[in-house]
Amino acid sequence: MRSLTVRTMCPEDWRLCRAVRLAALRDAPEAFGSTLSREESLSEERWRQRLAGRNQFLAEEDGEPCGLAGVVPVGARTAELVSLWVRPATRGTGAGDLLVRAALGWADEQGYAEVRLQVNEGNVAAEHLYARHGFRRTDTPGPAESPRAGGEFTMVRARPAAGRAR
Repeated sequence: MRSLTVRTMCPEDWRLCRAVRLAALRDAPEAFGSTLSREESLSEERWRQRLAGRNQFLAEEDGEPCGLAGVVPVGARTAELVSLWVRPATRGTGAGDLLVRAALGWADEQGYAEVRLQVNEGNVAAEHLYARHGFRRTDTPGPAESPRAGGEFTMVRARPAAGRAR
């Protein structure tokens, strides 16, 4: 039986984060708002900065890295779930659910009223994953500056009313 876990990454994990992120970009370059060449050129300092906020999560299957997700504050009341990826061999095992729960838990602990994300049109599996966690599709298209503008849509999950702090 597979053992799936998720942990928060820290700056000392920068090499591991880099390796998993580059694997994600090799596997699904169209799914992210960056490119393999851009991410390969980032310095150790930049990778460490990404991890300093304790808002990047690593999924592991039997102790081996198998997925990644991050949460980025985009306003006083809103955070964005970004860069969720699970390696192909681990998809369908619950790793994506664990990553989403970790990201939402962090956002809730920080007091964000809503979490939003972008999904590529036609990525039904991702849309279903996010819907299971309370995300709903909006009429808002992806950001104009996105390399996939017009080819993605926004989903939003509002924090349950009882816990709104911000």
